[in-house]
Amino acid sequence: MAQVLEFKLPDLGEGLTEAEIVRWLVEVGDVVAIDQPVVEVETAKAMVEVPCPYGGVVTARFGEEGTELPVGAPLLTVAVGASEGASGSAASPSPSSSSPSPSSSGKGSGSGAESSGGSGNVLVGYGTGAPAARRRRIRPDRLDRAVAEVPVVEVLVAETPGSDGPVPVVSPLVRRLARQHDIDLRRLAGSGPDGLILRADVDRAIRTAEETAAATARVAEAPVQAQVPAAAPNGVAAAAGAERIPLRGVRGAVADKLSRSRTEIPDATCWVDADATELMAVRAAMNAATGPSAGPKVSVLALLARICTAALARFPELNATVDTEAREIVRLPGVHLGFAAQTERGLVVPVVRDAHTRNAESVGAEIARLTELARTGKLSPAQLTGGTFTLNNYGVFGVDGSTPIINHPEAAMLGVGRIMPKPWVHQGELAVRQVVQLSLTFDHRVCDGGTAGGFLRYVADCVEQPAVLLRTL
Repeated sequence: MAQVLEFKLPDLGEGLTEAEIVRWLVEVGDVVAIDQPVVEVETAKAMVEVPCPYGGVVTARFGEEGTELPVGAPLLTVAVGASEGASGSAASPSPSSSSPSPSSSGKGSGSGAESSGGSGNVLVGYGTGAPAARRRRIRPDRLDRAVAEVPVVEVLVAETPGSDGPVPVVSPLVRRLARQHDIDLRRLAGSGPDGLILRADVDRAIRTAEETAAATARVAEAPVQAQVPAAAPNGVAAAAGAERIPLRGVRGAVADKLSRSRTEIPDATCWVDADATELMAVRAAMNAATGPSAGPKVSVLALLARICTAALARFPELNATVDTEAREIVRLPGVHLGFAAQTERGLVVPVVRDAHTRNAESVGAEIARLTELARTGKLSPAQLTGGTFTLNNYGVFGVDGSTPIINHPEAAMLGVGRIMPKPWVHQGELAVRQVVQLSLTFDHRVCDGGTAGGFLRYVADCVEQPAVLLRTL
């Protein structure tokens, strides 16, 4: 006998409450193995492949690609414990009067996931990461048998008030959803096997009803709208043909963090121009070295990161955060250095852990690794959180300066403009030198201008005279 289990969007960690479906990895009728990735979703922090804790036949999917779902919303249903021909090696779970939720499938004896060899607690996160089994598609007649063998406890047929006979439904969830939206199940044609009414059928009926109601309302309001210009929810008149772009995913997360930073943090910015000619010469000499002692190429960003960690050791006030509830400044023991990286998905800030323990070569290698993960959308939420100070190299966009917005809840950010030839007074004479503008935005609650100026001046001194940095190596 088979049992249809519902798999819901699991808790992906880091306080994330929703995710957008980017790509389905399985189709209805596919046979899936335990912990096989079934859908790729995009959270506010990363792209994640979500593994399914059940092995069996996919009977339904909920949500089209591009749909945003909250944590706990149904993702798909799987018929587990079907015949060998239908579901391969999927084990039969213990019968249950209701489908276990993903968050509890691995706890206690006798749960659905336990009985079927489910993955249990791996649903809080990203699964075990075991190799996925090869996808197989079963014939429609076998899928029909797998669904038809669902035990009576799943209640495939139910009566609706005022009906003349039974209505085919998959689960009580479908009936409850229909009741909540006043949908008459007897008027629906099920898209499942043998006319089975699935949740997708009810969702379509709900959307149709809402669109009809909206169209009716627009017709009724047409005379008024002809006289009054359309207005956005914030009261701003909307121009004809204006495009509305939802703030969600990475863009939504960035918007929330920047708004919170400007709302909570009394920030101030100071900046200085520095002669980077010697720094560029030192970097060229490092990368030109040959022989057994020569290491990988060192980037300018890696050198600036090493300078930042040395500066934070001298000015620990800036490696801090503010506990607003306790009204306390919290100085942090280690430097987890974030760096801004622009990707196709938007601006992200990967974090180099324990940057204060690394040399320029090690920092550069980690920056390169994290940058590649960012470009391919494979950064995990853990690699995007926990920073204590951020380095922002906006010079790659061809600009000289900026006033960085602090990456909340950090206390400071160093911005670096482009390094380019400019007239400069060097040793009393006018010369063409490689000049860069450095900008420091800091939380004025953690320190005053003297500390911030001292930090920025030390960074500038190290840029102009790299030998200064040797004292701290």
